Amino acid sequence: MSTADVDLGRRRFLTATTAVVGGVGGGFAVAPFVISMQPSARARAAGAPVEADVSKLGVGQMMTVEWRGKPVWIVRRSEKNLADLPTLNNLLQDPESEVAMEPDYARNSHRAIREEYSVLVGICTHLGCSPTFRPDIGAADLGGEEWKGGFFCPCHGSKFDLAGRVYSGVPAPKNLEVPPYMYLSDTRIIIGEDKGAA
Repeated sequence: MSTADVDLGRRRFLTATTAVVGGVGGGFAVAPFVISMQPSARARAAGAPVEADVSKLGVGQMMTVEWRGKPVWIVRRSEKNLADLPTLNNLLQDPESEVAMEPDYARNSHRAIREEYSVLVGICTHLGCSPTFRPDIGAADLGGEEWKGGFFCPCHGSKFDLAGRVYSGVPAPKNLEVPPYMYLSDTRIIIGEDKGAA
């Protein structure tokens, strides 16, 4: 065996060893950067579906839950509220929800899976203010007899009915958003998930 043969074998061994060590070292160097690009546990939780228990929500009451950093309102409507909804159609910009991008199960007169509960993102579609819940029927400052309860945005005066449909002649261009949601039971709603159907 000549010296040239030994050196060539050593050279191959050292080259292979250096490549393996360099690859492992490069993996350790890149790993923190890859891990840092994944969303944090807090960020994953912020976008996660949220459950709401409506068992104690009385007729005419509203509860708020947070989903993706937005307020989501759940309102339990009375039989009178539901009967009043069709009487408002002439006063609304989009009574049939033709403009709004929303789930198919919200394309009805009450904009909900179940008539009794309205589930809406509580952000005005004009400039993002949060309207106030005004369930008082006939409020003089909101139109008197024409006001059948709903939401009023104090920022610029937009009004929405109890189905989140926007009134005509106000700054808001479209109805309040209906988030994806579904029922887990008669009293539990999950917001942010709908499995593609009601």
